[in-house]
Amino acid sequence: MRKFVGLLLLSAFLFNGAAASAHQPVALKASDRTPESGPLLVDGTVSFALNMTFTKTRQIRAFRAGLKAGDTLALQLLIYDENPEKKLTKKQFPLLKVTAPSGQSFTLPITERTPFYEPWGKRNYLYLGRTSQVAEEGIYAFEITSRAPGRFIVAVGEREVPGEVERS
Repeated sequence: MRKFVGLLLLSAFLFNGAAASAHQPVALKASDRTPESGPLLVDGTVSFALNMTFTKTRQIRAFRAGLKAGDTLALQLLIYDENPEKKLTKKQFPLLKVTAPSGQSFTLPITERTPFYEPWGKRNYLYLGRTSQVAEEGIYAFEITSRAPGRFIVAVGEREVPGEVERS
């Protein structure tokens, strides 16, 4: 009976640990100014929330994510549905530039202000832009350039499983 209870407790701990690890938060630091100096999301299909704070315009935060050919590059730019961020205009939102391993790049269009409630953190957000596209093999680079002070979130990936983040 003791072994059964111990196994049950271990299973509960492991299950809860995996759930808590899903949609992992990653803080982008002021020193993360280039993709090479920023964190690497080893598997870009895993759901990560990259959080950043800008104190002025023209600040840059950057990171990288690894994807395999045929994976889905899922990407969203969000803000908190709170002041002062929700009062920002479209021209004040940061620019999110994505560069594929082949060198092709695009800037995520800001096309919406769709409410989103995140139950784990019990917080309201607004989607500003989203894309989902077939990835090429290799490391993608992401650069976020501020156009106003504020707190912003870039979400990458869709798989709600623990993932690995490497920092140099």
